[in-house]
Amino acid sequence: MSDNPRALKLAGTIKKIVAGALETEIKDPRLGFVTVTDVRVTGDLQQASVFYTVLGGEEERTGTAAALASAKGRLRSLVGSQLGIRLTPSLEFHLDAVPETAATLDKALHEAALRDAELAKLRENAQYAGDADPYKHPEEDA
Repeated sequence: MSDNPRALKLAGTIKKIVAGALETEIKDPRLGFVTVTDVRVTGDLQQASVFYTVLGGEEERTGTAAALASAKGRLRSLVGSQLGIRLTPSLEFHLDAVPETAATLDKALHEAALRDAELAKLRENAQYAGDADPYKHPEEDA
């Protein structure tokens, strides 16, 4: 979104406000165990994208998305009252894909480690096809 220092400071403040409100203010039973991972604010400070993760499966994710959509107005009013700026940014909630990406990377790293171990096992009994040092050295020619 923006590298504007004011936007970055505002994003950090919005992150704290929204996380606190989800913990204390919003009492929706559909709301799962939510973690606000990041907030990005546009350069004109009009829109804020709130990224979150949910512990659980697909059912918890859809329920939390519905709960956040219904609580969007309340959260925006809380953000506006605590920020004290002229225009309160509109809030958009996005499910963060960090856990799925991390799981994919962990799986790829595990497979690479297994292949490295298999290759090391094959190298234990390997022998050179020719000489160990196939290059000619000038001191041998004399």
